[in-house]
Amino acid sequence: MPEDKNTQTQSSTAKQQATAAKDKAAAAASSATETAKAQARDLADTVSTEATNYAYQARDTAADEVKGVASALRTAADELRSGSPQERSFSQLADGLADVSETMRDKDLGEVVGDLNGFAKRNPLVFLGGAALLGFVATRFAKASSDRPAGGYGGSGVEYDDDDRIDRPMPGTPPTGAASTVPSRATAQPAAPTVVTGDKV
Repeated sequence: MPEDKNTQTQSSTAKQQATAAKDKAAAAASSATETAKAQARDLADTVSTEATNYAYQARDTAADEVKGVASALRTAADELRSGSPQERSFSQLADGLADVSETMRDKDLGEVVGDLNGFAKRNPLVFLGGAALLGFVATRFAKASSDRPAGGYGGSGVEYDDDDRIDRPMPGTPPTGAASTVPSRATAQPAAPTVVTGDKV
């Protein structure tokens, strides 16, 4: 019977070791889970902070753009005849946009969106008109700010005159080697006049 006792002791030891290994595995899994959760929380906090920072930067950029439009409207109003309806309208729009710009800087992002929605609901025509005007001004500004493409029209490396005739290659562009089908002003010769003599051929 000593073998049964020895087998029972080994079995008991094996059970204890299995239980200990199971407890260690559970503790390690729990620790890994908590570590993963903590890392996920840290990552979410970082992403949230970055998103908030980006949103505030966008808000400040939008406020700067609105302020720029207000300044442009004020300049346009100054150039118009004093007391004219256009001058008064531009001045009022410029004042309103300057106020909006300052309000945007002072408020939280959620408040700005809520105020904008409320204004749009209370004054839909003014909101749509302002949005159209802002779009028009932004388009004009973008068009005025863009440079003429390098190389004249379409970037071909050839300069055109006002009458869309090829004048000469632009300085700094290598010659293409292809002859132009449009004569330049320097080489153009007037066509000889056709003389009608009365004889039919």
